[in-house]
Amino acid sequence: MSRDLRRPPGPAPESEPRETVTAVVALGANLGDRAATLDAAFAELRRLPLVDEVVPSTPIESVAVTLDGPDETAPAYLNAVALVRTRLAPSVLLGMLHAIEARHGRERRERWGARTLDLDLIAYGDVVSEDERLRVPHPRAHERDFVLAPWLEVDPDAVLPGHGRVADVLARLRGGGR
Repeated sequence: MSRDLRRPPGPAPESEPRETVTAVVALGANLGDRAATLDAAFAELRRLPLVDEVVPSTPIESVAVTLDGPDETAPAYLNAVALVRTRLAPSVLLGMLHAIEARHGRERRERWGARTLDLDLIAYGDVVSEDERLRVPHPRAHERDFVLAPWLEVDPDAVLPGHGRVADVLARLRGGGR
């Protein structure tokens, strides 16, 4: 069952540990040493407080997607997904993802522009939030082969809340589904 973050059931006492949740984090880089950047980001995810495990996918290369669509002339992206088993609240995790991006020189000047590192919170358990500061699941995840394929690699039974099984979503995206 999905939980809407706009109507939280009430704060848990600070002394009460949070339940472990699997978050899905997409990683991408198209500037600099892309592979080294992704490796460093995986390591930083592992060092976050209240993170119990990080399961990384194999990186894949993809064409840069801009506001005008795919751009074959732009530097290609190296993309991956990490399953992050954590007790961090989703908003706290998102803030930490932004801090990792900043440490790798990410500047948010141009929407969908080239970047040294992009970390997107794709899903956080079965939580659904449409808050502009925290949108999960990611509103365009179901349109992104470079997110869905690596996610499926590390979790063959994955479900994208609101869209269904990741395998089915990917098949539809690739034209092989209903």
